[in-house]
Amino acid sequence: MNKKIKASIYIIGFVLFIALALLAYNYLTKRYNADNGLIDPDQSGQLQEQDEITNEPIEYLDFTVQDHDGNPVSLSDYIGTPIVLNFWASWCSPCKDEMPHFNKVSEEHSRDELVFLMVNLSDGVRETVEKAKKHVEENGYTFTVLYDTELDAAITYAVRGIPATYFINKEGHIVWGAEGAIDETTLRKAISLITE
Repeated sequence: MNKKIKASIYIIGFVLFIALALLAYNYLTKRYNADNGLIDPDQSGQLQEQDEITNEPIEYLDFTVQDHDGNPVSLSDYIGTPIVLNFWASWCSPCKDEMPHFNKVSEEHSRDELVFLMVNLSDGVRETVEKAKKHVEENGYTFTVLYDTELDAAITYAVRGIPATYFINKEGHIVWGAEGAIDETTLRKAISLITE
């Protein structure tokens, strides 16, 4: 009888645990999917420049990461010039697929007219600064690479998946954003929104 009671208690406890886990999952999914901060193309495929709800420009969010030499660099250091802000990792296949497009287009612009900030999510486990630097060097990329070793930038921009790209105009307004790899045509179209 004692074993039956213990078994029943374990089963009830396990069922309650599963129920609570499902409730927590549903709550968190709704909370974080409700507003991911990205501005998506509208139904006509046009890129939008304001928050669809308030019709106000979306201000950039500042963060501090490391440059190639380990020095602290903030996003605010680049405001005043249009910015293509991309989050990536060397193990990410879609990131690697889009990087040649980013490099090609970045080489067509001086850093005074358009800045590409490629923020590597260097968590120290799956991705390290060394792996990222090796990937950039092996492929001959010339855009600016920054290293988010504390994941400050990723948390600030609520990056849920990579690649993720934001287009910020010289006034510091986020004009458009995309989760997932983008092709060269989309990249050029989004850049035209921040350089006009």
